[in-house]
Amino acid sequence: MEPRTQAARDFAINAHSGQQYGLHPYSYHLDAVAALVAPFGDDFQIVAYLHDTVEDTATTEEEIEATFGRTIAECVSILTDEPGDNRKARKAKTNAKLASTTNTLALTVKAADRLANLLECQRDTSGGNLQMYRREHQAFREAAYRDGLCDDLWSRIDSVILETK
Repeated sequence: MEPRTQAARDFAINAHSGQQYGLHPYSYHLDAVAALVAPFGDDFQIVAYLHDTVEDTATTEEEIEATFGRTIAECVSILTDEPGDNRKARKAKTNAKLASTTNTLALTVKAADRLANLLECQRDTSGGNLQMYRREHQAFREAAYRDGLCDDLWSRIDSVILETK
């Protein structure tokens, strides 16, 4: 792993210290997303490691920028859920933000994040999240999909969604 990517992993694991992803430490999810974007390069892995830090920890976008630069901080900002009273409101605002961006780095990591979540739902069916993602899929796809961008990730996402019907 490149030193800058390792630094992002270390930063994120420290920020998410004590948090769980299901029955696993949060690093489990971060490593899964980073593995899915590894073929795209180091910046994709860096954003993958950091994608939830502003949303789920006390980390600020300014801290991300100071440590990893403006490009990475902008991606993390795009990937951070917007505030809202409930999941439906948050996702509607976040999908609007995704629909308006041309940032292919952020959109690729978002697809990998969704795929990682879906694959985990297939492994652990106790949470019921697979049906939630299935209900949200059309709006999410309309917001985040771009023709020709990370088509393999989208093919796998669509495959998991179709398997749940």
